[in-house]
Amino acid sequence: MTNRPRLPLGDYYQLLLRHGLLAERTPLPAALTRPVSLVSCDSQVVTPGTLFLCKGARFKEQYLLDAAAKGAFAYVSERAYPAPIPCIRVTDIRTAMGLLADLAWGHPSGTLWITGLTGTKGKTTTAYYLKSILDCWLAAQKHRESALLSTIITDDGVERRPAKLTTPEPLDLQRHLFNAASVGADYLTMEVSSQALKYGRVIGVDLSCAVFLNIGEDHISPIEHPDLADYLASKLLIFRQARTACINLDCDHASEIAAAASACERVISFSRKDPSAQVYGSGVRKEDGLIRFQVRTPRYARELAISTPGLFNVENALAAAAVAECYDIPPEYVEEGLLRAFVPGRMEHYASADGQISVVVDYSHNGMSLETALRSIRAEYPDRELTVLFGCTGGKGIDRRAGMGNAAGALADRIFLTEDDPGPEAVADICADIGRFIAPHGKSYTVVPDRPAAVEQAILGASRPAVVLLAGKGCEMQQKRKNGPEPCATDGQLAQAALARYDRT
Repeated sequence: MTNRPRLPLGDYYQLLLRHGLLAERTPLPAALTRPVSLVSCDSQVVTPGTLFLCKGARFKEQYLLDAAAKGAFAYVSERAYPAPIPCIRVTDIRTAMGLLADLAWGHPSGTLWITGLTGTKGKTTTAYYLKSILDCWLAAQKHRESALLSTIITDDGVERRPAKLTTPEPLDLQRHLFNAASVGADYLTMEVSSQALKYGRVIGVDLSCAVFLNIGEDHISPIEHPDLADYLASKLLIFRQARTACINLDCDHASEIAAAASACERVISFSRKDPSAQVYGSGVRKEDGLIRFQVRTPRYARELAISTPGLFNVENALAAAAVAECYDIPPEYVEEGLLRAFVPGRMEHYASADGQISVVVDYSHNGMSLETALRSIRAEYPDRELTVLFGCTGGKGIDRRAGMGNAAGALADRIFLTEDDPGPEAVADICADIGRFIAPHGKSYTVVPDRPAAVEQAILGASRPAVVLLAGKGCEMQQKRKNGPEPCATDGQLAQAALARYDRT
């Protein structure tokens, strides 16, 4: 696949008609035989021959007028506007957008092996584990490396840049899939968020394998999911477009997940607790700086290891191994890929020269992930003082403050609260809100609004031997404040600077 199709407007119209999305059946006063050069919802990139899509709560009529002035010759919308070009009115613009995007880019997922990962935590780590396995296997065959669409990076073989969304909007997503197919990537791993599934961003994407990692309380808010039932129902939609399902028998709501997964042609289960799972992990231990474990699959039994800290990452490794079963990847590449995998911002480890201070940087940004990280660090460093530093976003995800506050209060020795994308709220107010959930555990906490200062105090003030968890930001390079995003150092950079100062003194 090298050339994007140039289809006539009539093909797009018929697609909407077949899916029952047209709000009216009156003849369209437009040239249905005219080729569509571009399908876009961005008036800034419109060129002559564009089919323009009017979408979003913040859509302004002026965007449509600008698009028409630049050469758009028809538009798709849930309502008609006084514009000089004809309207194709639809009942659901989100669904229409997904279908039109897939058609505009020639259904690229039909030529790719795509793995979609969903779950409350672990998506990014599992994505990097799987990419590492795939790339080791592909390299041995002298084949191009796989593509990746993750929370951290978008790398489709043509474009490589920091990601804006966990799962891109439909027109961007289909472009990335087209790019991967056009350069011969063949395999692509992508994180699929609950919002992407709920609002149709992945409509039309054929998944070779859909992985359901886990489910926990997160993203419950008026602007995301009203309750856990809606959150779970949204995530379960992933199985409707997959041939194979990989499911975690150890997670909450496992029976509901298994029932939804049964719609797929094949189901591969993985577990650390249930020996009946097709991919079963056991004998987890930390040794020589690695986390080792035994794995048994329908094809082999052997020891595997990961270099990423965090005992809970064994679960993510098993998920990646389950996908490897789906693709019949030989076990030696599973072993090599897991051992070589590095995940930016996820359980990164740094240490002082004398080994007295260990710092772990992790993206834990909700109660479930923070509790998991703290428990794992406790198990790995049982005789060390445990310090945690974190904050919570402003203006959304308010429920995270309770979950993270309770996790820190129950499991940490020292607690530092600081900024983490405060947005419209004052950092002090967010920290005070979190503090309400720490107090019942009988723990005190220190508020340092400036994150670099907080990191330095947390590390240099620790009682050795110590382990310090810097949670929430991972490898992010922006801090979202009241006036918009501002550049910032990553937590890893801040940790290294503080440790260098410790080493000097």
